[in-house]
Amino acid sequence: MSGKNAKSFVKYWVAALVAIIAVAGTVAAFTLPGFGKSDTVKATGGVVSIPLSGVSDGKAHFFRFADGGKEISFFLVKAPDGAVKTAFDACDVCFREKKGYTQDGSFMVCKQCNRKFDTNRIGPHSVGGCNPSYLPSKQSGGNVIISVADLKAGARYF
Repeated sequence: MSGKNAKSFVKYWVAALVAIIAVAGTVAAFTLPGFGKSDTVKATGGVVSIPLSGVSDGKAHFFRFADGGKEISFFLVKAPDGAVKTAFDACDVCFREKKGYTQDGSFMVCKQCNRKFDTNRIGPHSVGGCNPSYLPSKQSGGNVIISVADLKAGARYF
């Protein structure tokens, strides 16, 4: 290999290595809590427990729960009325697109159809249509408690 070819060969491999490291770093960053869209939660005693202190800022916090080979996505958001709302990151209509929601102030916005839903209205009485699919929860001891059975009931969305 001539000197010019050897230099080109080295430059190519250095560039390839830098690209691989950049991609690996990006993938790693999005799997760390707080950097990706959602944090993974695990169940203990048949429930998932999420500290209220971490979800009481008015921002939507996204989580995923692994059920076998399927990941069930959901979010918690403290609405302007002061209640912490829980819903699957899927709507009753657009769930087949697997796009979920994003937050715009006090509204959750379907990424598929762009409809907005007031976070105050998320709950058992706002079902059907493109509403965030309600996920039952309760509060106890400074935590939001979600049963594994309720999470698994929403598996069809994912």
